[in-house]
Amino acid sequence: MNVLLVDDEPLELEQMEYLIKNMFPLWKFFKAADACQAITINQNHKINIAFLDINLPGRSGLEFGEELRALNKDVDIIMVTAYQSFDYAQQSIRIGVLDYLTKPIIESELYKVLSKYSETDTSNQYSSLIHQTLLYIHDHFAEKLSLSDVAREVHTNHTYLSRKFHEEVGVSFSEYLIDYRIQAAKRYLTNNPNWNISDVAENSGFNSQHYFSTLFRKIEGITPKEYREKGK
Repeated sequence: MNVLLVDDEPLELEQMEYLIKNMFPLWKFFKAADACQAITINQNHKINIAFLDINLPGRSGLEFGEELRALNKDVDIIMVTAYQSFDYAQQSIRIGVLDYLTKPIIESELYKVLSKYSETDTSNQYSSLIHQTLLYIHDHFAEKLSLSDVAREVHTNHTYLSRKFHEEVGVSFSEYLIDYRIQAAKRYLTNNPNWNISDVAENSGFNSQHYFSTLFRKIEGITPKEYREKGK
């Protein structure tokens, strides 16, 4: 399932992705800060679900939602807003919006909206082996984890798993694990201001603060400390 998240607040995007991933860890997420970025994403990927913040810079979420519906008639659109409005609700109905969420997002309300996808989850694009592998990574990423460890847990040969993983996921096991750990670290930096960088590194699965900081800067373009300060 390809999910588009559109909001001009980076922390809102991170939080929404985090909450949805708890329920559907294998979904793919694409994030945009405005309608322009979102249109480009829609052109390059088949979007199944779109969460659109109503108050976007430039075109509003409702205006973009109408455009998105014209380009992709099968997309499920869910509007997100900081306050309720009868006019917004009317316009949402007119463009065929599936549901309406109010900020701050309440987990139970979000999961109620997403519950309909539990039986139709298209993450079965992965084989059973890779599905099990990804779930194991998501549950144990903070631990010392090697391809051989995971292969043993999913009862297969590590060479075969390596090949199948790359074929189906599109990146190597190590690349996926690093990216997943970096994404976790970003959440920890934002949501745990009392943790020092060493704590973040350890809880994200990195056994060296120096290695973590170097890798984080290489991937994100800024240091973990700068990322935390940017999010304040």
